[in-house]
Amino acid sequence: MSTFVSEFKTRAAEKTGDLRHRNFIRTALRGYEINRDKRKGAFQSWESARQAAAETKWEAINHLDTHLESLVSKLEARGTKVHWASTGAQAREIIAQILRDKNARSIIKSKAMTSEEIHLNHALEEAGFNVVESDLGEFICQLRHEAPYHIVFPSMHLKRGEIRELFQKELGDAPSDNPEALTMVARRVMRQKYIQADVGFTGANFAVAETGMISITENEGNARLTAALPKTMITLMGIEKILPRFSDLALFLPMLATAGAGQPMTGYNTMYSGPRQPGECDGPEEWHVVLLDNRRTELLADTEQRDALHCIRCGACLNVCPIFRNVGGHTYGTTYSGPVGAVITPHLRGLQDWKHLSNASSLCGACTEACPVKIDLHHHLLQNRRNASQSKPAFFEKLAYKIFRIVANEPKLWWLAKKIGWLAQPLQNAVKGSVLDPTKAWTKTRDLAPVQKETFKDWWGNRK
Repeated sequence: MSTFVSEFKTRAAEKTGDLRHRNFIRTALRGYEINRDKRKGAFQSWESARQAAAETKWEAINHLDTHLESLVSKLEARGTKVHWASTGAQAREIIAQILRDKNARSIIKSKAMTSEEIHLNHALEEAGFNVVESDLGEFICQLRHEAPYHIVFPSMHLKRGEIRELFQKELGDAPSDNPEALTMVARRVMRQKYIQADVGFTGANFAVAETGMISITENEGNARLTAALPKTMITLMGIEKILPRFSDLALFLPMLATAGAGQPMTGYNTMYSGPRQPGECDGPEEWHVVLLDNRRTELLADTEQRDALHCIRCGACLNVCPIFRNVGGHTYGTTYSGPVGAVITPHLRGLQDWKHLSNASSLCGACTEACPVKIDLHHHLLQNRRNASQSKPAFFEKLAYKIFRIVANEPKLWWLAKKIGWLAQPLQNAVKGSVLDPTKAWTKTRDLAPVQKETFKDWWGNRK
């Protein structure tokens, strides 16, 4: 068993047994579902909007080379410095070199899942730079020295009392557990960091090929300050964030807000097209855009699962996933959790090391139904399982599948297996919970349904 599998099972067992955590997350996500469904009603047809979004992303990804060239040429025409990074390590080195060239020491960051993906903060801190997250949820996670819990809601697993204790310990200021009071504490700290920062760092929600713009969506206004105050701005963007036309944002911005947070529109939506131009009063004097591949083109080459690159990182699939609700975001042990994380992480970080994520699914299809760009998530999970078993299956896993195939394809053996299961029921009850119980992992937290003596097929055949 690999280390990743072992850690996943350990964390999953811990979180599924924590009823307080499970109830807290479920309550929060039930509230999200109510707001999301209200906002869906504001669309003339939510399903038509999903179809239009899926077709737009299909066009963008299937002509990615053309759209990226258009984006880059327009960005560079206005003075933006564009860098191409094939790997996470290359992206980290490009960013670190920019910081060294600017003699920068302090970096203020807005939310960027791509930076989490390449472990940028850790690398920059190791190199002696001071990095501060300006998104409130990300800032809380940074103070706790932990990764974000959720793509959209980084600290959703924490209660107000826990945040107050954290602020009191790390910032020496937490007048109460009132959300507004705690936000003001973070705001006072953050304002000083903005003023002191040498470089502002952002991610990107969308990039428009037609106009050469980067679109950043946020609820706190911190990304605007991150881009406006420091003299140098760096944006790290996955190459799949491209949209063909500026008009596409009219669909994707409200769709991202609705699917991601149950909002009609996110509070701040800003387009960036270049560094400060003559006559402009604010903005960075120098802007660097780093385009990150990091094995995305390998996924692009997979015609079967290419549509996973359509993902707009809204988190809708996490919010409806029964596995995520029970085991939580940190259990996955990777940047992208939930169903979409289980689909793309094996591509980004290696199938054999991360194939267990695709098995951690009920295959209920709720993720596919919730996805605003209609990614076929639950079928991709099955495809990952198939690919993992074909490429390098474990000996006992391979043996088990062979035996199952033989039994399932032979009616008499299948009938015999059912009878053995029924006859073994008393034995299973006798060893239940002991080391001899083969179903111990299952029955530890749930009941095992008894094997029925009469099958549905038998019952139907005897029915008059």
